[in-house]
Amino acid sequence: MNVGFAGQRSFAPLSVVDLFSIGIGPSSSHTVGPMRAAHAFAELALDAGTPVSVACDLYGSLALTGKGHGTDTALMLGLSGWLPEDVDPAAIAALITAIRDAKALRLANKRSVPFCEKDIKFHKGKFLPEHANAMRFVARYGDRADLEQTYYSIGGGAILAKGQPPQVSNTAVKYPFSSAAELLAIGRQTGLSIADILWANEEVWRPRAETVAFLDKVRAAMMACIDAGCRSEGVLPGGLKVHRRAKNLHEKLLARGPRVEPSQVFEWVSLYALSVNEENAAGGRVVTAPTNGAAGILPAVLKYYEAFVGSATVEGSRTFLMTASAVGFLYRGRASISAAEVGCQGEVGVACSMAAAGLVAALGGSNEQIENAAEMGMEHNLGLTCDPIGGLVQIPCIERNTMGAVKAINAAYLALQGDGKHIVSLDAVIETMWQTGKDMRSKYKETSLGGLAVNVVEC
Repeated sequence: MNVGFAGQRSFAPLSVVDLFSIGIGPSSSHTVGPMRAAHAFAELALDAGTPVSVACDLYGSLALTGKGHGTDTALMLGLSGWLPEDVDPAAIAALITAIRDAKALRLANKRSVPFCEKDIKFHKGKFLPEHANAMRFVARYGDRADLEQTYYSIGGGAILAKGQPPQVSNTAVKYPFSSAAELLAIGRQTGLSIADILWANEEVWRPRAETVAFLDKVRAAMMACIDAGCRSEGVLPGGLKVHRRAKNLHEKLLARGPRVEPSQVFEWVSLYALSVNEENAAGGRVVTAPTNGAAGILPAVLKYYEAFVGSATVEGSRTFLMTASAVGFLYRGRASISAAEVGCQGEVGVACSMAAAGLVAALGGSNEQIENAAEMGMEHNLGLTCDPIGGLVQIPCIERNTMGAVKAINAAYLALQGDGKHIVSLDAVIETMWQTGKDMRSKYKETSLGGLAVNVVEC
């Protein structure tokens, strides 16, 4: 179910390895996507000859909030041959300093070309028609015509190149579905859980053992991110002087002893999400789930399951992630997970919906209860704007993840108390989210031109 350009929706099969990726913060659309685009262009430019220079123009949301999201850093890393999953977050500062000092970079880590940060231009206020996150690269050769290529960062770290159709897999999965209604129908016809339907589909691409290993790697990265956030302290980069809180909160909760009071459960879940998103804001290693701006919600709810549910199992955690993926596929295919396209309802709202579904599945709920939880997770995030102060993934993004995690758990238990029958379907709420995003004014969609982004500064 790969996403096309703005206004387009498609339902080609998507795999869990396409939905979750291990990369760096602070943004999947403004950091991870641009780095991948720059990496792809570097290879393209060298294939065409020996460039004497390269440059990049940024448009739309990338231009308006790219500085705060580290887009310029991501572009320099990508052009130098780094990918989000490969670069060591601790080494990034030194890599960028070396480029600045040399006024050059090694294109695709193969050939040195002159490069200064002024070669990255932020065209604030100018949008390209295809998508709100656009970047245009140019390679100059001196003795021949320039090479130009435009890319779009469409959410979750995914990119599309202008003039090239979205990659569509022609692999025929065992149980294709393009809606929640179809997914539930497959479950009723086969007796399979949503997770089992996904397991069967994944086996078309790779042996089950490889998918298990991938999910376990994703889970381990999520838990490592929580742990890292609980150990780190100081001020987050970017100029807002936001102090990290997770370490102090973690120490206070540990000092209070056994986690038995209901209020403590609430606080621990908030801590898990807080720690991940502070790591993300600091440019640390995170899992895009399904985006970086909402990266704390799934890990927090999964950690809740493992830490507070006595019957939790390793297989239950895998069921959680697989079921959450199915819901993520629906949002990717039927709407969008790009805040620049539909606001934060497409990030925190989608992550909340996915996590609620995953928790119900891990707790043994029915397919109908899973769909009900996913619907509630989004229904109460409809209209959520993306208005980051200073263009940074910090305020309100970090705390918003704590709210999304708690809301997901609430939705899961409400669904488990019912029989799965409800009035608003998941398909209906996804369509509503899409329409709401289309109607939302652009200043509330990751541009920092409205909402908290302007009112807090004015105060």
